[in-house]
Amino acid sequence: MRILLVEDEVEFAKPLRVALGRDRFVVDWVDSVSLATEASRSRAHELILLDRTLPDGDGLSLIPRLRADSPGVPIIVLSARGELSERVAGLDEGADDYLVKPVDLEEMLARIRAVRRRPHELEPDEVNIGELVFDVAFGEAHVRQTRVKLQRREKSVLTALVRRRGRVVLRESLEEAVYGYDDAIESNTLDSHVSRLRRKLSDVGAGVEIHTVRGVGYLLKAAD
Repeated sequence: MRILLVEDEVEFAKPLRVALGRDRFVVDWVDSVSLATEASRSRAHELILLDRTLPDGDGLSLIPRLRADSPGVPIIVLSARGELSERVAGLDEGADDYLVKPVDLEEMLARIRAVRRRPHELEPDEVNIGELVFDVAFGEAHVRQTRVKLQRREKSVLTALVRRRGRVVLRESLEEAVYGYDDAIESNTLDSHVSRLRRKLSDVGAGVEIHTVRGVGYLLKAAD
């Protein structure tokens, strides 16, 4: 799952990004209204964590623009401004939730899970392909009720392929799904993730195939 974190306090953003990364999230971190606008237009995000007090404006002013660029994507406001009137203003502006700093990490993760359960998009909770049952929201794969153990980036690859099952997914789209803004992408790293994922799915008899479309990307479909 790719998150856009809009936060200018380095002491808060750095440990938060690390913690979210440990919980299998890919986090793009920006620190201003202008950079957040650019980020929302250049990459698809599945959740936005939005600070209010930014160097070039109130984060709430971003919500209409974020909604235009990413309709249906949950937005959670993070702010030290915790008065009732401030919280009401954030929710009325269109935020899905409002958390007051300092934020407890476990509560934040619970709030993230809660907004992801809401029907923002008409996407099934589970997708069945061959013998593979894939939980789209949490990136969990099962074959005949046995969980397939996948690394975080393997889950990100599989999530992107499942969401576009039966269609070719461009390499660039897969790389955006797997890596954050600041991650260095080495040559053939994506191919290595796909190769390991393909092997793991084959070993458990998932009944799916990941086809390489040379020079273009990959395609996931049920095995013939």
